[in-house]
Amino acid sequence: ASSIVAQNASETFDISIWQFLNGLLVGGKTVVYAKDLVLEPEDFLGLVKNDEVTILEVVPSYLSVLLGYLEGDASLITSFSSLSYLLVTGETLQKTLVARWFSMYPSIKMVNAYGPTEASDDITHCILDGVPESATISIGKVIPNLRVYIVDEDLNLCPKGVKGEIVVSGIGVGRGYLNQPDKTSAVFIEDPFISESRVRMYRTGDLGRWLSDGSIEFFGRRDNQVKVNGHRIELGEIESCLSSQESIREVVVEVIERGGGKHLVCYYVSDEEVEVSSLREHVLEVLPEYMVPTYYVHMDVFPLTVNGKVDRKSL
Repeated sequence: ASSIVAQNASETFDISIWQFLNGLLVGGKTVVYAKDLVLEPEDFLGLVKNDEVTILEVVPSYLSVLLGYLEGDASLITSFSSLSYLLVTGETLQKTLVARWFSMYPSIKMVNAYGPTEASDDITHCILDGVPESATISIGKVIPNLRVYIVDEDLNLCPKGVKGEIVVSGIGVGRGYLNQPDKTSAVFIEDPFISESRVRMYRTGDLGRWLSDGSIEFFGRRDNQVKVNGHRIELGEIESCLSSQESIREVVVEVIERGGGKHLVCYYVSDEEVEVSSLREHVLEVLPEYMVPTYYVHMDVFPLTVNGKVDRKSL
């Protein structure tokens, strides 16, 4: 009831529902910020502080913009004395971004939230109070009243450490897509792993695996698996590898067709251009040669969608 939640997401973005209602449902307070204000980092951050917001939720791409603004002028770094949690959701959270946050605000916890619109947004939370030692940031553990499974293509449960599709069942799962019965039946099914009848389960199309501590490591969309020169490649693995480079703030890997073949392209954001040879060598230390991007494009910032996510199509 003492929470003050920032409502800063566009109403066309699913997380806006959480921001509008979550605080109010427990007797807390919601502060609504206009879209034009959110696009002005100095004004937005100033009001978050003055309004004593305790919970702020943003997508990683927008958080990078905010931190870049603060890092650009040390005099602007402010103390968020009321902020208890920074939630990040909607995109893969890279370790470099976590390190940037805690270097400036070591006492404010970060929550890596994961979940699909079809299951009421968040289905797992990873609560961080510092930069983890692991190479990637897990999406955490299942929230109450939901069940999450990792399954293979035949809906068999995968053991710990084995990559598969993330599926979720329970009260948070939606009823399907409006007036789209074929699309609904393809991904909304009954949970075969419990004795109760007619419990809805949703196939997210995302890939993950169980870690030894009961949390989940996320690998991106199943449909982000691409075939290049006969090799099946998950773009998220390459992005995670490149993001571990200290000089790189953000990275996106895409596939382009050129000269009759497919090529991997790395787009990255950093303070200055990085030697291509060093990037290639870094990938080769971790991944096979066929996963090394052919092209590297240095950018000052990534283009963003209206929801603050990276606009991959514009790349």
